[in-house]
Amino acid sequence: MAGLAAAFGSGAMTNPIADIEKADVILLTGSNTTENHPVLSSYVKRAVTRKGAKLILVDPRRIKIAEFAHKWLRPNLGTDVAWINGLMQVIIAEKRYAEDYVTRRTTGFDELKKAVEKYTPDRLTDYGDSGAGPHRGGASLRRSATGSILYCMGITQHTTGTDNVKSLANLAMLCGNVGIVGGGVNPLRGQNNVQGACDMGGLPDVYSGYQRVADPDARKRMSAAWGVGHLPKNPG
Repeated sequence: MAGLAAAFGSGAMTNPIADIEKADVILLTGSNTTENHPVLSSYVKRAVTRKGAKLILVDPRRIKIAEFAHKWLRPNLGTDVAWINGLMQVIIAEKRYAEDYVTRRTTGFDELKKAVEKYTPDRLTDYGDSGAGPHRGGASLRRSATGSILYCMGITQHTTGTDNVKSLANLAMLCGNVGIVGGGVNPLRGQNNVQGACDMGGLPDVYSGYQRVADPDARKRMSAAWGVGHLPKNPG
């Protein structure tokens, strides 16, 4: 979860699971959702079949959830950063990004624009079935839509896993989809309730709610809540 922590300060889902059904567009990548998260996959399928959401699936495999996808991109293995940059290149070039949101709530846009400008749709044909047509369709994550990004270990368990997640975070911010209902960047965790355990303080350097043990104010609050006189300031 280092990528999300670097982008937003926390490695957790930015939105509740129920928000999936409130999205206009769902980008799903690195997840065989119906097999690994069958309950959550029902939210995705309901969003598509009952709420009119558009599903963009990015996965080399023909997995079950592909049957519900409006766009299915099949990039070559190891090209995640490239296809995400390609989506951002199209969105920026066609001025579909959330300009006011980017100006007010993000930093580094000029650097991002320069970094992705070479990832044109034509160039991306070298990376698999993710060229001009699919990328222009994938750009429906643009500012007029509420977009939710879902991903799992299919993109994190790579040598570039952290960069993959940072790129997805950049894509969400570019489209103004962080901090809104139905949007966000939402990892689907790999073990039973690892997210809940982390939320409740089951990490060595934080209390519940991701309050740092090194923060004296957090230690004071937790000492009062737990009725103890002293809490250590070092992770343990």
